[in-house]
Amino acid sequence: MGRLRSGMESILPPNAHELAHHRLHVSITSTRTRENYLVSSFPSREDLIQVLLASSFVPIYAGLRPVAYRGQKWIDGGFTDSLPILPGGRTVTISPFSGRLDISPQDKGQLGLYVRIANQHILLSMANLVRLHRALFPPNKRIMESLYQRGFDDAVKFLLKESWFEQNA
Repeated sequence: MGRLRSGMESILPPNAHELAHHRLHVSITSTRTRENYLVSSFPSREDLIQVLLASSFVPIYAGLRPVAYRGQKWIDGGFTDSLPILPGGRTVTISPFSGRLDISPQDKGQLGLYVRIANQHILLSMANLVRLHRALFPPNKRIMESLYQRGFDDAVKFLLKESWFEQNA
């Protein structure tokens, strides 16, 4: 978590909280109530960093003490709702795991069995197990760059399909 904080502090601009205010919605889970909360108001840069750290906190893997934010302890929102849908309008659903989403890897030749985990339908596949392993134990830089490019390509394919982007623009 210390390395993650350090990375955020070095890369986020001084006004990141203003840029993200009511544009970014971060899912976190209260350790006290076990309820999901979406945070989109960031009064300060430190508030934004704390919410992002909380949304990245996976107990045991990331440490033993959940992230403190506004006087409470929080963990990753994926434990209670890994795919929150915002009211009023279209929410584009994105996941690094193959499943029933707008943007995700598309595994082929599978049995078509899905599991519902925290409000997200994930395809039961060996490729998704590999993705989970890579999420917990990141691979080398070359593989990470390849994964980034595949995600970018999946997003462009979706935008073209929805006519939200022109390829020659």
